[in-house]
Amino acid sequence: MPDPIYLDYNATTPVDPLVLEALLPFLQTHYGNASSAHVYGRRAHEAIEQARTQMGALIGATSSEIVFTGCATEANNLAILGVARALREKRRHVVTSTIEHPAVQQPCKRLEADGWTVTRVRVDDTGRVDPDDVARALRDDTALVSIMHANNEIGTLQDIAAIARLAHARGALMHTDAAQSVGKIAVSVDALGVDLLTIAGHKFYAPKGIGALYVRTGTSIAPALTGADHERGLRPGTENVAGIVALGAAAQLARTRLPAVTARMQASRDALHRMLADSIEGLTLNGHAQHRLPNTLNVSFPGVDGRALLHRAEAVVAASVGSACHAESEEVSGVLAALGIPYDRARGAVRLSTGWPTTEADVARAAQALVQASR
Repeated sequence: MPDPIYLDYNATTPVDPLVLEALLPFLQTHYGNASSAHVYGRRAHEAIEQARTQMGALIGATSSEIVFTGCATEANNLAILGVARALREKRRHVVTSTIEHPAVQQPCKRLEADGWTVTRVRVDDTGRVDPDDVARALRDDTALVSIMHANNEIGTLQDIAAIARLAHARGALMHTDAAQSVGKIAVSVDALGVDLLTIAGHKFYAPKGIGALYVRTGTSIAPALTGADHERGLRPGTENVAGIVALGAAAQLARTRLPAVTARMQASRDALHRMLADSIEGLTLNGHAQHRLPNTLNVSFPGVDGRALLHRAEAVVAASVGSACHAESEEVSGVLAALGIPYDRARGAVRLSTGWPTTEADVARAAQALVQASR
């Protein structure tokens, strides 16, 4: 039997052939340590700097503002704990939201254990943060506001630009976890007004194990780890040259084809939604109908357990009930609970996320399988 249709692109993406082509030489031929002074090291160093330029170009940043990390989780930890370490003598308060990824939630909990105050702003029933709630949460000692750009489960987009203006007006820094949005929609650090922005390579066709943190020039931040003086002293450790080259190639590819990617994923998502809604009475969309990622469809199937539904359809469809980080949990999504969605509806929720490779035939076959599994 053929492999099932993959509709879990928010969990991870395949490595694009052009990205693979770019990275392979740096595993076998150009294998030098970028810190070495000889020709092998110089080649690695030059490749890293090219990737830094490519990554910066995708989000409107300068190359010197890109810090490569092992993943988005590391980037989030560096942003939150790094700012806290730099400003701890002056400010001891952080503002975040109730629907953040664990990679933001857990560093904030660590700060609380160290005596910091963390305010978690609620979201409305579509998953959006009201900037006015952030304004009310801000204090004179607020060091950082960390609100995700796009939610990984429901795809809802936040008004980061408005929130950043409020944070800056009170002297706080602004961080956004953009792991789900970079590579799917146009992202500009200047348009968003952020000081720090998290990137995950494997969400836009680079390999797993490579990410980046945008750090605006002049931002107060200290390293969370100690060691050698790599990545402006913010991320010690020998660079993953092949992964960094791959991230740069993926960024270059995304910049080239972004409008087409956005349009194609949205067409697939909307077609899938129509097919399901036409056949399943009472199917309910979770998240914002307009302000969401173009590829993300989180829907609740009435009278059905979402996990059981996907199990019945697994020969044809590979999808999830929520974040891949909670794939084994039997509890309903904490994100949906934060939206105030009733238990029975949350229990029937499934996250379907399309990608660049998703075809019309994939959508039609997947929809048919999900409809059959729901009965």
